[in-house]
Amino acid sequence: MDKVELESSHNHNISISDRKSISISGVKKIESFDNEEFLLETVMGYLLLKGMELEILKLDTYQGNVSIKGHVDSLIYLETSNKKNKTKEEGLFTRLFK
Repeated sequence: MDKVELESSHNHNISISDRKSISISGVKKIESFDNEEFLLETVMGYLLLKGMELEILKLDTYQGNVSIKGHVDSLIYLETSNKKNKTKEEGLFTRLFK
């Protein structure tokens, strides 16, 4: 589960074939992975891939392309900044404890 740094282009595409294989471009970094979950940093934000029996087929560090095989259950983009929520929370606490 080591981090893998990739050079990526500015394009981000995802191609899924029969929920058995997935190709992702625009990958900047693989944060963590195991046979059920991949966390990827892409040029469009963090992407969480969940499934079963997942494994890397192809890794192109120069282009930022990753191919993964296994049963794909879900893809989720994660919010990378909660600045709005933090501002609201800090504002509320600041007002309460004045």
